[in-house]
Amino acid sequence: MTASSSSAAATTNVMLAIFEKKTSAVDLYRPLRNYVACTYSERDAVNLEDDLQTVKQLRSDIERVPDPSPTARRDLVQSYFRALCLIETRFPISSERDDVNTLTFVWHDAFKQKQKASQQNIHLEKAAVLFCLGAVYSQIGLSFDRTTVEGRRQASHAFIAAAGAFAYLRDNASAKAAAGGSATVDIGVECAGMLERLMLAQAQECVFENTIAKGSTPGVCAKISRQVGIYYEEALAALNAAPLKDHLRGLGYLMCSLRLPYSMPRLVIGMGAPAQLLDAITKLEANLNRNLERAEKENDRVYLMRVPSPSTLPPLPAFSMVKPMAMNEVLDASKEKMFACLVPDNSAKALSRYTEMVDDVIRTQAERLQQGSELTRVRLKEMDLPDSILALEGNTTVPADLKEEVEAVQISGGPAGLEAELQQLRDLRRVNQELLVQTEELLQKEASEDAQFRGQFGTRWTRPQSSTLTKNLQDRLNRFAANLKQAAESDARIERSVRDHFPLMSILDRRPIESALPTLAKPIMSLDATEDAIVGALKQSLRQLETVGAQRAGLEDMLKEMKRKDDILPKLMTSTGSHEDLFRKEISKYDHICEEIARNIEAQEQLLFQIQAQNDEFSAIFNLEDYKASREKCFKQIQAAIAKYREIKENINEGLKFYVTLQDAITNVKQQCSDFVMTRNIQCREMIEEVQRNMAGLSFQDRKNTGGPYDNYPAVGHPHQTQRASTPPQTDPQNPPVPHTQASYYRPPEQPTIPGYTNAPPPYGVPQQSHPYHAAPAPAAPYPPQQAQQQPPASHDYGQPAYPGWRGPYYNAHGQQQQQPGSLPRPPYTIPSPYSYPPNQSGYYKQ
Repeated sequence: MTASSSSAAATTNVMLAIFEKKTSAVDLYRPLRNYVACTYSERDAVNLEDDLQTVKQLRSDIERVPDPSPTARRDLVQSYFRALCLIETRFPISSERDDVNTLTFVWHDAFKQKQKASQQNIHLEKAAVLFCLGAVYSQIGLSFDRTTVEGRRQASHAFIAAAGAFAYLRDNASAKAAAGGSATVDIGVECAGMLERLMLAQAQECVFENTIAKGSTPGVCAKISRQVGIYYEEALAALNAAPLKDHLRGLGYLMCSLRLPYSMPRLVIGMGAPAQLLDAITKLEANLNRNLERAEKENDRVYLMRVPSPSTLPPLPAFSMVKPMAMNEVLDASKEKMFACLVPDNSAKALSRYTEMVDDVIRTQAERLQQGSELTRVRLKEMDLPDSILALEGNTTVPADLKEEVEAVQISGGPAGLEAELQQLRDLRRVNQELLVQTEELLQKEASEDAQFRGQFGTRWTRPQSSTLTKNLQDRLNRFAANLKQAAESDARIERSVRDHFPLMSILDRRPIESALPTLAKPIMSLDATEDAIVGALKQSLRQLETVGAQRAGLEDMLKEMKRKDDILPKLMTSTGSHEDLFRKEISKYDHICEEIARNIEAQEQLLFQIQAQNDEFSAIFNLEDYKASREKCFKQIQAAIAKYREIKENINEGLKFYVTLQDAITNVKQQCSDFVMTRNIQCREMIEEVQRNMAGLSFQDRKNTGGPYDNYPAVGHPHQTQRASTPPQTDPQNPPVPHTQASYYRPPEQPTIPGYTNAPPPYGVPQQSHPYHAAPAPAAPYPPQQAQQQPPASHDYGQPAYPGWRGPYYNAHGQQQQQPGSLPRPPYTIPSPYSYPPNQSGYYKQ
């Protein structure tokens, strides 16, 4: 222990500092590295090489003679203590086999260095280092020039820090060191408490001296000086109690400073009573005696005041200007990166438990916030807010789903665009009718020519009649004509439906659709003209509710951010106390935000009650119920218009697909008729030549082995296989040809199939039940790909129903089938893509 006085003029200002403890050399590197390699892996030991070397160097610096600079020594001691906190949670140091059992720490008593203690645990090491930290702070305080105001202020701060170090030693390390085995008295609870009071006394004394220097009132100075005496008295009481009574020799003096009209207790502690300390005490005693003698003479000669007995005086009030500095932040090792990769299993499990606690808090509070938001949404919807306020301002709204449906109708053309699509139906029907007439004219012309030659040549004209060969083709054309007639009737029904329902559907052409809604207006007559005030109050409450909702969203974001940043693993790895205590301390961080959430929910409830009352008054004045009824009626009208529009649109779409498919079928039959007529023309010329040769008496070759003269007549369905002989066939005049049966002249072709037609084609002579429309293809692909046009299907059925979806007298559900997308050849007449809504599977259109 060292002492120092400020100056010769102020010999009473004696301050004390504490020497550091001495220790024996210890190698931390090798035992710690072996433990990492055995417990974790050699790779981890290599990765921690720098940290292990750092710890080794810190311990070596602690063992050497103190650095001449007290502040550098202070930083060294603090760094080593934080390293010890990290080591304690990762390296179990004890005599146990599985622990670090080759380390023994030895420390000497700071006041009686012949006494020492050794332990195989880290608690003695930490306690000794904390004692050294308090000693270094006291030496820093003693190093300042206390003859100046700034020097005394800095000294006071250093003594406060020293008191904080000794208090931290007493509260956190002394008991553990004592429980670990042998321990010296200097790091015990009693000595640490005594040194804390001593450092506080010296810090308070520095404040007192500055108070005098500033010229403060005597009352203030007396209170501060009295607290100095109390601190010294507490230190003296600790010195006079065991175990310090037998361990330290104390010298105390209670003196009075006669410079002021009050007394200031003083305590001086010495160990071994060094010469300079005794000399300072002697000078102090002499000075006090001189001051007392002078004061008595002045009172006897000048003031003549009666000196009261000390026992009759009331106790002096005290006021403390200092307190031990909190060392938690200074010694906090949670921000240190040393040994960060080592996480023991118990720490990982503890972190998992804390994470569950945080998740429970976050989940509970987030649910409260979400419930608050949902409650607000439901209550406002029940009150039709803020829609009614917006309607009053002319900003009516349509439900989002209904608005999307209206926009889809408007994008597709709306009711105003139906006329153009009806015209497409008319154009396609006209094209089909023209194709049908052209096909029938081909057959009629051929039949007329055949009848003319039959009348000219009589019995010599032996080929079959046209009506016999074209019966099946004519039947198909007749069925096509019947289908077109029924389709025309269905088209007429569609057009009539458009005309009948156009007033209903015209609302869909309003842009924006909100313009079709009714408006909410002020009452025509008002008795007290309070409408504006009521509306203004309701708007203000809604704005406040919106603000509360925004705060709720911010609180939820704050919760998430707190959870993201909440990493207590470093603190967990440096905490040596109970995990539960740490958890309670850390989880308390969320208390303030939980309180904010509770206040937010409460404020929202109050606002909702207020808004409910205001809205009731608003509804009564503005007759809100009638407005809601008319608005709902308008919504239903819009929905009905959309349904009717979709129905008509689907019917038109099915009609368009029907005409496209029928056009392909008629075109195919027309091609067969053209091939048939061409073949009949070739046969006609050949037969005319043959008849003319017979009439001229020419000889013909025997056709016994060649069959009839018309065996080369190709099938109607295969126009590209028609062959014409390069030379006239040879005939035998002695064996006139024998007419063949009908099968010899005409064979029914293998008919290809058009997708969308219901059944395989029956023989030409078999009639088929016709239907209004065939099943429509899927709207996504009304036309087939290009290769489907170049490669027609395998068979055709040309007697098709007119309207596959018509539910009237022409509807036949058994004949309706769904056509596959991409199966139709592109017709000559091009139509736009069908309506985007899917076709009505239950029918073409509805009445």
